[in-house]
Amino acid sequence: MKLQAPGILLLALLLAACQPATGPEADTAPAPDNASGPADGDAPAPADAVPTDADAARPDEPGLQVATIDGGEYDLADHRGKWVVVNFWATWCSPCLKEMPELSALHTMREHISVVGLAYEEIDVPSMQSFLDEHPVAYPIAIIDVYAPPADFETPRGLPMTYLIAPDGKVARQFLGPVTAKEIETAIESSGGPALDTLPGVAPEADEAA
Repeated sequence: MKLQAPGILLLALLLAACQPATGPEADTAPAPDNASGPADGDAPAPADAVPTDADAARPDEPGLQVATIDGGEYDLADHRGKWVVVNFWATWCSPCLKEMPELSALHTMREHISVVGLAYEEIDVPSMQSFLDEHPVAYPIAIIDVYAPPADFETPRGLPMTYLIAPDGKVARQFLGPVTAKEIETAIESSGGPALDTLPGVAPEADEAA
């Protein structure tokens, strides 16, 4: 019996090591496996991470020209003079779906803010249109080729991934993980944009905490 005790203890430790770690759900969903970038096991870098050599090679004023699912064309350059929210997302990404209503409210209710959604996944237009019938948004949606994502933006390490483009066309802020309307408007204010009251229907963060 004395010889069995260490063996039982060792087995218990091994079983414990195989259990998933407890804690809150991740705020980001891993990007598609066939997209270039760090492996899924790598920890996502924070929004204000130091740029890599690849990031440094990207232009200060990114360009974006994509076909939207309604048959139109979206050109980021046409939106100079506005704050533009470029949101990488996917239909299978739960955090992405949670932020869509607030992004839609920004696009609709703030004249100085425009939003575009870039679906970073392999999906055809009819399937996307059916999905948006169930999850409607007011802003344009484009489907991005995961094998050839927009060259002027970093390949998403996780989803959602959002860029705030200033009226002069330069990147003002990058968010990795879900973002709220309040966080976007705070970023706009800190970058020289207007300070505004909270959007109707969007609870202030201070009230939520209380």
